[in-house]
Amino acid sequence: MLGIERKFIEDSIGRFRIAKFLEVELDRAGFSKVEIQRTPMVTRIAVDVTKPGKVIGRKGKSIQDLTETIQKKFGIENPQISITEVTKTELEPRLMAKSVVRQIEMGKNIRRILHFSIKRIMESGALGAEIVASGKIAAKGARAKRMRVCAGYMPKAGEPKRLVSESHVTAYPKAGAIGVLVRIVQPGTIFPDKKDMKPVELPKVIAAAASPEGDEGKE
Repeated sequence: MLGIERKFIEDSIGRFRIAKFLEVELDRAGFSKVEIQRTPMVTRIAVDVTKPGKVIGRKGKSIQDLTETIQKKFGIENPQISITEVTKTELEPRLMAKSVVRQIEMGKNIRRILHFSIKRIMESGALGAEIVASGKIAAKGARAKRMRVCAGYMPKAGEPKRLVSESHVTAYPKAGAIGVLVRIVQPGTIFPDKKDMKPVELPKVIAAAASPEGDEGKE
């Protein structure tokens, strides 16, 4: 029994390390998420990105190099990588978190960033969305703060929470680090405790949110 548990833990750690490696390696290709499935014969690695051409490369050279690197770095005998293009970035937590981080580092108003980002997510069909920014939100030297914006249905505990996709990315503006957590309930998600999902009505402040482009400061 202990041997089985140890193997399960080792597999989980291995998948986590591969995912973190790909997250960094494919960041410029618009990395969104990865699913890893191990079988006795092969290890299937399905990667979602916004720019698949950058991963595949000319005549498949880049993806071949990536496959060989994973094979050597993580000791995987037969990795098979498949690439899928992300067409709706607003429903991908990591891509939305990266978007929020980029705007924070540009000095845009954080509250407006969060409101407008939630609006984009919900208008793309999400059943619920939440963005939390934590850290040096105020001026340099101020105490850490936490800002949260949400809309729609967002389970916080139990089995329904497992059906929520999420991602955490850190921004590094001049004032200090700010963690950005994005949670999204994907369109069509069915929850045991919510048989009939009513149409989401956005709060007025979010429905009226405008792009923070052009802002000079943040709060």
